[in-house]
Amino acid sequence: MKPFELIDISGDAGIRAFGNDLKELFLNAAAGMYSLITNSESVTPRKSIEIETSSDSLEGLLVSWLNELIFHFDAYGFIGKEIHIHELRDTLLRATVTGEDFVPERHGGGLLIKAATYHRLKIERKEGHWEADVIFDI
Repeated sequence: MKPFELIDISGDAGIRAFGNDLKELFLNAAAGMYSLITNSESVTPRKSIEIETSSDSLEGLLVSWLNELIFHFDAYGFIGKEIHIHELRDTLLRATVTGEDFVPERHGGGLLIKAATYHRLKIERKEGHWEADVIFDI
């Protein structure tokens, strides 16, 4: 099973992430989002950040998780490469993200993502795996 695929959305960007379990789904959603920003092969794991986020629903938790990653990119120029999720429950996620400072000359010019949105957001269990559709405001 592939980790994610791009969804063609007029005026925005979207991904469909896949996972055998919720942890893998959340990891692959982050990888898919980062792929819209840069080629992950260009990112070197040099420093780590800790992320903790919560929400009152699983869908809200996915949006909150991705928006935390976007915040660290926008505010600090941090782009992730390796992610370790320490804890994932229906309403809480704790993770360590390892990556580096974004350098446009080295990392290229992908999309500038403003936010993960609730538009057409869905998380589904299908035939032994999980799928999530996420649309990003660009």
